[in-house]
Amino acid sequence: MKKILIIEDDTDINNLMAECLRKAGYGCTQAFSGTEGLLHAQHEPFDLIILDLMLPGLDGEAALPQIRKEQTAPVIVVSARDSLDSKVELLTAGADDYITKPFEVQEFLARVGVQLRRTGGMESRPKTLRHHDLVLNESTYTAAVDGTELSLTRQEFKILELLLSHPDQVFSKQDIYDYAWDDLYIGEDKTINVHISNIRKKLKAVTDREYIETVWGIGFKLAK
Repeated sequence: MKKILIIEDDTDINNLMAECLRKAGYGCTQAFSGTEGLLHAQHEPFDLIILDLMLPGLDGEAALPQIRKEQTAPVIVVSARDSLDSKVELLTAGADDYITKPFEVQEFLARVGVQLRRTGGMESRPKTLRHHDLVLNESTYTAAVDGTELSLTRQEFKILELLLSHPDQVFSKQDIYDYAWDDLYIGEDKTINVHISNIRKKLKAVTDREYIETVWGIGFKLAK
């Protein structure tokens, strides 16, 4: 079970996040101040940390670099500040993602899942992923359909890797971007659309089967 540390002084929000995460199958430790959160980080390993900025005593901005000294786990900052400058500043300071309050539970869980997949999902999965005649080898970074090798870019391979690893899940464009790119997503839809289109063209050249399904208004998933 993945262990998540929640550092949030608002009791209602802290309890809401903990309830959602536990229902999703995660273990949670709740802290209600920066000092308490740092104490947990110093004595217990975590797979992910949720950090509010406006905390009593030691605030989130001051706590972040100290937590980074204790933990290699990704940190998702949660804040009511929604300016681009604030987001960039926190991401530059060591945060892995930034969620603006108020947030939708579905988005919150999706962002948590993305960070956990990026840091811990690879070790628990087999090196070979297969769906019908499509086979991805994660060790050699190669993909083939019924023995015919596909010429994929790194991002194209990562997109297919994400879809094949979670065949029943729908991924938003931000989910896909966060997984396949080491960059900040700024709502650019064209990049994902172009890469999905290129993957489809390369697959269509060797098979009639559809492997990527568009879920309108949400994103993409692996076609059955």
